[in-house]
Amino acid sequence: MNRLGSSTSPYLLQHADNPVDWWPWSGDAFAEAARRDVPVLLSVGYAACHWCHVMAHESFEDAETAALLNDHLVAIKVDREERPDVDSVYMTATQAMTGQGGWPMTVFMTPGKEPFYCGTYFPRAQFQQLILAVSRAWRTQRSDVEGQARHIAKALAANAEATTQALRGAASEELADVATSSLSGLERDYDAANGGFGGAPKFPPSMVLEFLLRHHERTGSPDALAMAAGTMDAMARGGMYDQLGGGFARYSVDGSWVVPHFEKMLYDNALLARAYGHHWRRSGSELAARVVSDTCDWMLRELRTAEGGLAASLDADSAGEEGKFYVWTPAQLEEVLGADDAGFAAAAYGVTPEGTFERGASVLRLRADPADPERFARIRSALLAAREERVRPGRDDKVVAAWNGLAISALAEAGLLLDRPELIAAATGAAELLATVHLGDGRLIRTSRDGVAGAGAGALEDYACVAEGFLTLSGVTGQARWVGLAGELLDFALSAFGDGAGGFYDTAADDESLIFRPADAADNATPSGTFAVAGALLSYAALTGSARHREAAGAALGVLPGIAARFPRAAGAGLAVAEALIAGPSEIAIVGPAGDARTVGLHRTALLAAPPGAVLALGDGSPAAETIPLLVGRGLVAEAPAAYVCRDFTCRTPVTTPDQLREILAIP
Repeated sequence: MNRLGSSTSPYLLQHADNPVDWWPWSGDAFAEAARRDVPVLLSVGYAACHWCHVMAHESFEDAETAALLNDHLVAIKVDREERPDVDSVYMTATQAMTGQGGWPMTVFMTPGKEPFYCGTYFPRAQFQQLILAVSRAWRTQRSDVEGQARHIAKALAANAEATTQALRGAASEELADVATSSLSGLERDYDAANGGFGGAPKFPPSMVLEFLLRHHERTGSPDALAMAAGTMDAMARGGMYDQLGGGFARYSVDGSWVVPHFEKMLYDNALLARAYGHHWRRSGSELAARVVSDTCDWMLRELRTAEGGLAASLDADSAGEEGKFYVWTPAQLEEVLGADDAGFAAAAYGVTPEGTFERGASVLRLRADPADPERFARIRSALLAAREERVRPGRDDKVVAAWNGLAISALAEAGLLLDRPELIAAATGAAELLATVHLGDGRLIRTSRDGVAGAGAGALEDYACVAEGFLTLSGVTGQARWVGLAGELLDFALSAFGDGAGGFYDTAADDESLIFRPADAADNATPSGTFAVAGALLSYAALTGSARHREAAGAALGVLPGIAARFPRAAGAGLAVAEALIAGPSEIAIVGPAGDARTVGLHRTALLAAPPGAVLALGDGSPAAETIPLLVGRGLVAEAPAAYVCRDFTCRTPVTTPDQLREILAIP
């Protein structure tokens, strides 16, 4: 076993018995490279990554390749989900040097952490030749290699700074104008025939969907609603959504949502569960409600850990093949269901003799709801039970703070919207794990596993998404402590991540120094740290009346016009925050005895009818509840539970019935 055996990362543990003499990312590893006077190989991936597994089997488990690595380099293995800073910096280098990126990421660098050759997946023969070529260049052309590495590192640092300055220097626009122009940009990219944006591969546009829904709620735009609903319906009926077990795969390899890349990530499902909930509360779509419920069930069934957190992901592969756990042939359907029911299932799920995947197998889709719901439900249950007997995909069971923050928000809201208290209990359990294992002295640890905190410091997105999760949970449960913890996280983010000009870096000021300090304000698969912290700051300000936090939220959106003008699909989270800021956001305080049916009715109505970005505070009228400033001075009305709808802490006349609350929330 190499040096990875004590890691809290399942991805690193997958490589712990490789013949490669792996090091984790550490000062000792670079010191060893300097001592031996050899270059460093940095290999970055994650546990659910299909091509990471392929390169591992071909090269890192191969004795001959391992011997070359051990003889000529110091090899460092990094889990991108544990060290997003390392991944971000060297992915920037890889994309700059090759024009593309991806995982596994393969970087050759000096012992001073300066990259000079980058790539992604390499077949074994090519990788062996590359190792020898790099070693030869290091020995015979050292000054050229080191000079190139220094030049690349300086150029990357300068470009990062220039990009940030350019975004902040973009022409100032009113947020409403930015939202309108972004909508036009999204319309140009929208695939009206299939839903989604652009061509293959198609990723779930989670943050863009949230923006479109909020924009429609604020403006009534039919175009925004059409793009959101069209995309959400297409994804939910396609192969990217697991029609038997719930939950979304990472992306569709085609433009029609037929064949997914089968890995399932917590962050996708948390973001989409919340977005589909917001779609349902306005449209009443039964499909959207089913997706919310089934996706939350999937998260708890497949990802919940013994400690109450949510695991990071499920692999795409099982039994050595991608997608084998999920796909079906007509013969497999008949084996489980018999001929008659198999024909019904094949028609409902689009299973054909030709197949839509490999070897005549089909990915299940549900193009329309079947005419016989009871028969369909029985068949679905039978297929799901039979699938449970297959070899299951591997699970990366580390807990990532930011992604659990996203899940807490989704589960808490879904529990209230769907009247499922067990989802709220699960959200509370995940929050308790973060508060006890990940949080200490105001600092967040990025990951944990089996209740043991990892070594990596929290990134900006961790502070932001966990704070947002805590604020949402408080609004659903009425527990004030979560607002206090969110405030501590946000205050630390302002002091340690701020760039002094209203923007944010992705790493804290006292975190490990890399060749440049990453500060990517554009969304990727998850909301950018900058946009996520803007949203959390705005929510906290709305609950507490803090002008400082509201001003910081507005300043963080200073990069939004520049990003939205160039690529609105990478600005969805920022645009969603902008919609909330334009709308107020509304501050809704519900006051009444806990468990009283009248309090419950007002509380659920508040979330169902809430305008974009509204915040909730729930209290029973006691002094303890008034530790949330929005609740201070808000009491019962004629001894009945009451709802207060406010903006900037100025409230309208309180109401005492759900109908009255719906009416007042509908008033701009």
